[in-house]
Amino acid sequence: MEKGVLIPNLFKTEYRKIVSVLCKLFGLVHIEIAEDITNDTFLLASETWGQKGIPENPKAWLYIVAKNKTKDYLKRHHNYIYNITPQIKGYQVNFEELDLDLSEKNMNDSQLQMIFAICNDVIPSNAQIGLALRILCGFGIEEIAEAFLTTKQTINKRLFRAKEKLRSANIKIEFPSEKEIDKRLDNVLIIIYLLFNEGYYSSSKNTPLKKDLCIEAMRLLYLLIQNKKTNLPRCNALLSLMCFHASRFDSRIDKEGKYVLYFNQKKQNWNKDLIVKGEYYLNESAKGNEITKYHLEAKIAFWHSRENDTIEKWENILQLYNRLLQIQYSPIIALNRTYALSKANGKKIALKEALKIDLKHNGFYHSLMAELYNEIDNDKQKEHLEKAIKLTQNKTGKELLTSKFKNNNY
Repeated sequence: MEKGVLIPNLFKTEYRKIVSVLCKLFGLVHIEIAEDITNDTFLLASETWGQKGIPENPKAWLYIVAKNKTKDYLKRHHNYIYNITPQIKGYQVNFEELDLDLSEKNMNDSQLQMIFAICNDVIPSNAQIGLALRILCGFGIEEIAEAFLTTKQTINKRLFRAKEKLRSANIKIEFPSEKEIDKRLDNVLIIIYLLFNEGYYSSSKNTPLKKDLCIEAMRLLYLLIQNKKTNLPRCNALLSLMCFHASRFDSRIDKEGKYVLYFNQKKQNWNKDLIVKGEYYLNESAKGNEITKYHLEAKIAFWHSRENDTIEKWENILQLYNRLLQIQYSPIIALNRTYALSKANGKKIALKEALKIDLKHNGFYHSLMAELYNEIDNDKQKEHLEKAIKLTQNKTGKELLTSKFKNNNY
């Protein structure tokens, strides 16, 4: 893999692991130290690998450099060391004794503890999610701004204030009590959900699917399920949803790296083991009394995993979308419901509903509108295809739409 692709991918998967361990060492009060050391580690990787080539084990190289940079920092700031944390004070005589624990177990524990520490009600909910996406998911400020439909300046101010509040409240990086877990878990799940979505519906212009991000999200969620305190129905429902989506990885992108739409996918390429796991976690999610959006989305994904394209299938999906909209209205959910409506009741009925949705600046909206106008109004189909092509940032998605445009002789 080329450096230009490898380092951004490693940043997405390894940044949060290193920064979480460092935050645990220094404490959230010194979160900037952890961020600076981790950023310097990746900066050195970019410079060194460009000159000397990519090392045999890039991850191990990053971990070694992070350890060395941590020791160097402590040596340079030995007069300041007494004001940091009790963990570090024990190394005041010989900083070479410091062995930064970057084992898989400690990185896993640190990430979960870090997520729960950030998801503290001393800062607003949107600041919790934004800060976690920045620190733990490697999202850029622009990506977070897009997710919240706001400006980069607003996000920068929000994150700065959030760090200040966490610092002043002296929030510890530790696994919270059962009462606190219940208060914070919803935002923890939103963060993991967004991390998976960034991999599955990649916002990258050149990469349509980032499996590493999806796998990392599933791994974090699995860690929650392995813990008795967080092995809850909504966690199982979300993991079920991810398993069903992940089952279609190999059929969603063709050999040339292009999108394959759901109805054109080769069903025999779907991962049957992941579908079985999805069904298992879906059954586990039914052991409680709650019905969350994750339960409904997982059930929708379950029906999508059925190979036969029947009216019964689409009617079930439509009813699930109806319930989902009652729990939490979203224009995107309404858009997805419209597609199910077209499959169950026909395009003309679906068009009437689609025209009510306010997503005029969304490429997916115009792509669906073009699909609904197919064989009904060629001029409208052409108009929406043109808008979809213009609004779609992802290279593969744009190519797919352009191909449709040409195939219709526009």
